[in-house]
Amino acid sequence: MNPPSDDLDPRFRGGLTALLAVIALFGAIDLVLDRPATLFSAHVLFELAFIALCLGGVAYVWRGWLGVRAELAGSQRALRDRELERDRWRDEANRLLAGLGAAIEAQFERWGLTPAEKEVALLLLKGLGHKEAAVVLARSERTVRQHAIAVYRKSGLAGRAELAAFFLEDLLLPQSGSRGESARA
Repeated sequence: MNPPSDDLDPRFRGGLTALLAVIALFGAIDLVLDRPATLFSAHVLFELAFIALCLGGVAYVWRGWLGVRAELAGSQRALRDRELERDRWRDEANRLLAGLGAAIEAQFERWGLTPAEKEVALLLLKGLGHKEAAVVLARSERTVRQHAIAVYRKSGLAGRAELAAFFLEDLLLPQSGSRGESARA
């Protein structure tokens, strides 16, 4: 059974522990100073119960504190595991994106695109329209449209949708499927 977790400030927990321990100590000192004649008198039993209650409180507080510390350690381990998993995923995604970028660049080279046409083609692949690409590139919409026409002509593709499909179609298919092979055939 896990000890109950709470949100007590460690200083409060330490102070409470010290207070209960001091009260138990004072109770024990009082019992010794009283020098009871018999061990089973009401006064002695009351003081022993009081001391036991204080020491039980100390044990309860520390048990809860140790439980919270164990929970915290578990949460920290889980967080580190998630951070490692995130970093692995990020590294793999960056590696794959770099590979995709290199593959796109290589295809642009095979098509013989100029640097300006490559810029326009990349923005079109990202989903920008001619007006938006013109703003990003600080060129006129007409110039961007002319570059796009040149990209489509050199690639043999009919438009923006076919350009996107050329590069991204296989990313949406299952790895083991043969649909991508038949779609290209």
